[in-house]
Amino acid sequence: MSNYSLVVFDMAGTTVRDKGNVAEAFINALARHNITVPAEEVNKVMGWRKKEAIRILLQKFHTVDEELIDTLHEQFTQNMIAFYRQDEDLQPLPFAEDVFTALRNQNIKVALNTGFTRAITDVLLEQLNWTTGNVVDDVIASDEVQEGRPHPFMIQELMKRHGIEDASAIVKVGDTEVDVQEGRNAGCGLVVAVTTGAYTREALEEYQPDKIIDSLHELPSLIL
Repeated sequence: MSNYSLVVFDMAGTTVRDKGNVAEAFINALARHNITVPAEEVNKVMGWRKKEAIRILLQKFHTVDEELIDTLHEQFTQNMIAFYRQDEDLQPLPFAEDVFTALRNQNIKVALNTGFTRAITDVLLEQLNWTTGNVVDDVIASDEVQEGRPHPFMIQELMKRHGIEDASAIVKVGDTEVDVQEGRNAGCGLVVAVTTGAYTREALEEYQPDKIIDSLHELPSLIL
């Protein structure tokens, strides 16, 4: 019998294949305003709510301008929606759907959370045919709570929805620094980082998740 009742997975880079397209959409939106940001700096803000990611990048490479943040965020959002609608290579990462099924067969709920807005998230879910109630139990996007990662609000909202009072019954799985921080800030019982996204194993080690895995195939043995 598992000690866990809910596993919260990130999407791009954790359960959904990301070949650098999210970073590219950021870089392209910034470039339209003559703002050049290196890809490695964009990778550092993967996992954040995208408006906050833009703010962080502007603080480093430009000046913070609220109107510009809104414009860049809108351009990024439209870029990602168009990309996901047209991407013939869009697919789950290996073992993602098998792991979802294995967990749910053991009465462990599966939820997705993301730094994307709901508008982008819905296109992703539609293209992957990841219907709530069929493939996963719940989905929450960063614009559906007051603050995105590293704040714990998305996880806390999922707890409320599913009647979970003790965060130690939750596993958080993600591929970035802020995924790890979100899990810690929420008090999750297990925080797992995966190397399939924006961060290498060496980079993830710095943030001290409970476990680092190279494939979702390794996850059930940690939980079940």
